[in-house]
Amino acid sequence: MYTSVNCEDSIAARHFLLEQGVHFEEVDIDESPKALAFVISFNQGKRWTPTFDVDGHIFHCSPFDRQKIIRELALAPSRCAHGDQREGE
Repeated sequence: MYTSVNCEDSIAARHFLLEQGVHFEEVDIDESPKALAFVISFNQGKRWTPTFDVDGHIFHCSPFDRQKIIRELALAPSRCAHGDQREGE
């Protein structure tokens, strides 16, 4: 998961994935020029975070949308807690 430290969507996605017990690696695009170039190349020139690369399946989730993550990662809906789209609201 490509993130930016102060990005609310990245923070919400991180918390959601940890909540669900999903293993992931996190790369801060502010610390890695290569990661930033990757994110920009797949997001129409935008720094959209979080951006995911799951075995070559690349998508962003900005704004944070728990249902999109559930769909894109094929998480079992019964495993996922129901609630608001954005964490902390």
